[in-house]
Amino acid sequence: MQKNQEIPEIEEFVGEYFAAATDAARERYFSLFDDAVVVHDDGRSHHGLAAVRRWRDEVPSVHYDLREVTGTRTALRAVAEVGGDFPGSPVTLCFTFERDAQGKITRLDIAP
Repeated sequence: MQKNQEIPEIEEFVGEYFAAATDAARERYFSLFDDAVVVHDDGRSHHGLAAVRRWRDEVPSVHYDLREVTGTRTALRAVAEVGGDFPGSPVTLCFTFERDAQGKITRLDIAP
């Protein structure tokens, strides 16, 4: 079986995503996204970086326990247990990322 040579790179990216998502320095998180990003979460769509900023303002403080990372540099999937002060916590969620050639997130889908 051929080993995916991109696994260390995508694991590093996913690690940075979840670290930035919990960092008090919010710009670290937003720097991962393309200006025209589309995020789908909890039945809602957020188009553009300004909308993503508003969406993040509504997200409660949570912690992530990464379970699995698969895919390629431009299309990858991470499964994480998300816990915090919200109904149903903890919950396992799938984060599906699409990234451009510069590594910026152009699309993020978050689903159970």
